[in-house]
Amino acid sequence: MRALPVAELKARFSKVLADVRRGERIGVLYGRSKTPVAMIVPWASTPAGRRDLGSLDGEVTIEFADDFEMTEEKFIGSA
Repeated sequence: MRALPVAELKARFSKVLADVRRGERIGVLYGRSKTPVAMIVPWASTPAGRRDLGSLDGEVTIEFADDFEMTEEKFIGSA
């Protein structure tokens, strides 16, 4: 992984995006102290199927009945 200051990132943004598309991760450094503030990473779509439950992983199980009419994505997005 490499890191770039904001000014350099702005100047080379198209090349940086091309590098990210090839799988590289780019850190973003901010200010005179060049503090790391963000990271640009390749987009990774979540594969369909099993999802981890974060801190509850292994503690609970979620199952949907066969006649459940809401998609998992819609259910998770509703609050």
